[in-house]
Amino acid sequence: MQWGRERSWPQRRDKTLDWRCFVCGDVFVDEHNPNHKGNVAELAIAKEAASLGLSVFAPLTEHERCDLILGIADQLIRVQCKWASRSGDVVAINLASSRRGPDGYIRRRYSAAGVDAIGAYCGELDRCFLIPIERVAGQWGVQLRLAPARNGQRAALHYADEYRLGAVAQLAERRRGTAEARGSNPLSSTLAAVPVAPDGRGVGAHEFRNHFGYYMEQAAAGAEILIRRRGKPYARLGPAAPPA
Repeated sequence: MQWGRERSWPQRRDKTLDWRCFVCGDVFVDEHNPNHKGNVAELAIAKEAASLGLSVFAPLTEHERCDLILGIADQLIRVQCKWASRSGDVVAINLASSRRGPDGYIRRRYSAAGVDAIGAYCGELDRCFLIPIERVAGQWGVQLRLAPARNGQRAALHYADEYRLGAVAQLAERRRGTAEARGSNPLSSTLAAVPVAPDGRGVGAHEFRNHFGYYMEQAAAGAEILIRRRGKPYARLGPAAPPA
């Protein structure tokens, strides 16, 4: 079976039953059952993390703030797992949690006090993502783009390839060696920097400000980086000229 193929179940004549599900491998995911989707997402993220050689831990008690704890680059990362839905070139992730209270449902957003990263699984794409909480703390949702925006916008956008679980884990491992050489390895530096590699299209001004240190290192290594503002060339960063 193909991942993410949407299927509608037959309806009863009285129309009291309307089931829609996604066929993910041999698992039927009920579109209207948040608990089922959350369980599938959590297992998918744990499976991919294990296949990448990461340590995977799970809380023994219920109603904890995180669903999984991943061992990445000698760090233990608290991960909240979410189901992601695809709509065209966008993968949408709901970042709100809800619970029933005495006066109805209570919704809350995630922060660094409770989790270190948001893990998301998109059944239609069969892909897992890992988003540092610093990127999305306090937000109700986030969208990951699968393709560039048609209007050429790059600032304030999140691209799905930046947050692939495997890519984030590899970047963290590479950064571990640098941090150990400096004598420190803070958790924020392990996950916080997930920049886009410079290419012919350049980088947006907002993205450049957020990852200034990374692009400075790229320029010092010899790369030339075109900085765009509102889709137009704005500045260029390159290596220093050799001394005369």
